[in-house]
Amino acid sequence: MSQQTFKAIVVEEGADKAVLKDLSPIDLPDNDVLVDIDYSTLNYKDALAVSGKGICRRLPMVCGIDLAGTVLESRAAQYSPGDRVLVNGHGLSETVWGGYTQKQRLKSEWLTRVPDVFSTEQAMAIGTAGYTAMLCVEAIRDKGIRPEDGAVLVTGAAGGVGSVAVMLLSKLGYSVTAVSGRVEEAGAYLTELGASDILARDELNRPAKPLEKELWAAAVDTVGGDILATALAQTKYEGLVAACGLAASAKLPSSVMPFILRGVTLRGVDSVMASSDVRERAWSALAELLDPEKLTSVYRVEPMSKVIDLGAELLAGKVKGRVVIDVKA
Repeated sequence: MSQQTFKAIVVEEGADKAVLKDLSPIDLPDNDVLVDIDYSTLNYKDALAVSGKGICRRLPMVCGIDLAGTVLESRAAQYSPGDRVLVNGHGLSETVWGGYTQKQRLKSEWLTRVPDVFSTEQAMAIGTAGYTAMLCVEAIRDKGIRPEDGAVLVTGAAGGVGSVAVMLLSKLGYSVTAVSGRVEEAGAYLTELGASDILARDELNRPAKPLEKELWAAAVDTVGGDILATALAQTKYEGLVAACGLAASAKLPSSVMPFILRGVTLRGVDSVMASSDVRERAWSALAELLDPEKLTSVYRVEPMSKVIDLGAELLAGKVKGRVVIDVKA
């Protein structure tokens, strides 16, 4: 491998936020697969990391919880130079070096092959957010909830997970009610993605009664807190709420009544440490359900040099849809 330096976004000891700096191959971890990275993404965790909000548990840390690119070198039998691969989670940007870099050495067991129907850019347009959305949708389908059972609620619908969840659910024939704090701005966008109805966030972001009118056959919740509690109180008998985020709050101000009196399932969805089988199932389903052309409406590409500013915008609620990071720009 060339000893030429390359750019990376790094949080260092004592720094209040990340910086763009040069690394060399000798700086990289000694893992068994070297990847030439094309793209990463911007997620809520990424925004926290580059803003110095404390999710990096080892320093120095190369940020970025996602990456997609091409294998350059491999000591693992299952991967060869030229293979297109991606990584979601596995502690990237928290305990192990992540994807905001032009090259990275990774453990082979973390890698997933990029489905043939997607480019590396499109794979990152999906990224952890879309892969998490797919896990939530699989949880709903695995429970046996069908489109004819009623509407599915998606909270934080204009965000990364929410946008893809709306697309997937509508593709499968579900009637989707999308919740957004920016109804006037995001309404047309969410309708284009397939939402049947748009609900203002304030209608759910309030103290919930233990039980409320049964409205939703299922829900995908990306925010937590009062909104999750209200969604649970409104979920139909034997319904399911797939909870995958805590952007609003990690608290759950609810009671056991939805679970005991209506048999509601609260299904936690973890995308970070999911098994290879779970990941492969999700990415196979994404390849089947997502139209690569339709993906263009849910993301934009930005250079890695803008990641720190974009992270601040995301934390301020000013980012709609997905942001793909071109690590070579």
